[in-house]
Amino acid sequence: MTTMVATTTAPATHRNRVRYAALIAKVLLFALLLTALIWPDLSGIKGKASTARLIVYPIGAMVLPLWWWAYGRTRSKLHRTFPWPADLLLTLPWLIDLIGNRLNLFDSVTWWDDAMHFVLWGFLTAGALLAFAPRNLSRAVTAFVALGFGATAAVIWELGEYVAFVRKSPELQTAYTDTLGDLALGTLGALLAGLLLHHLTPRPHR
Repeated sequence: MTTMVATTTAPATHRNRVRYAALIAKVLLFALLLTALIWPDLSGIKGKASTARLIVYPIGAMVLPLWWWAYGRTRSKLHRTFPWPADLLLTLPWLIDLIGNRLNLFDSVTWWDDAMHFVLWGFLTAGALLAFAPRNLSRAVTAFVALGFGATAAVIWELGEYVAFVRKSPELQTAYTDTLGDLALGTLGALLAGLLLHHLTPRPHR
């Protein structure tokens, strides 16, 4: 009896920790967005498409809860409860990006931007796969799905950056090289996330 209680309690404790982490990440994200509205000069995103970020970032962080409320809780075959791990992974990229800009890491640390494109696209892709992809995909199909999502998201992001502020900034002179590097790193991060997720996620019994 004691062993069964301990076995049941451990996963529940882990789920609670992930849930609290996801909620804390959202609170921090919205706090940073609010302070960016109140004190734009201190936000770190002034001159970097701040208006677009203030619109896109909340949507990115809330897309999974909104989908779950409107559709997933009654029709999803992937989850019987809200997928908190996926929600955390889909929130972290927006939060980490804002923190990096607030601390001026993108401009003061030479490798930071490259690392973020690799790591954050990995988080984003892992979250999307956890939330929406079937669990019985083969490794090859998972890799193709991760590549498709990651590459598409990276292209959309780079197009958004170009339209929003790059074409009117001094960064335009180096934008081509930087964009190619960002696309490559984001795609590789997405691919690695897909392969790791496939390796770590238990396959359903047939």
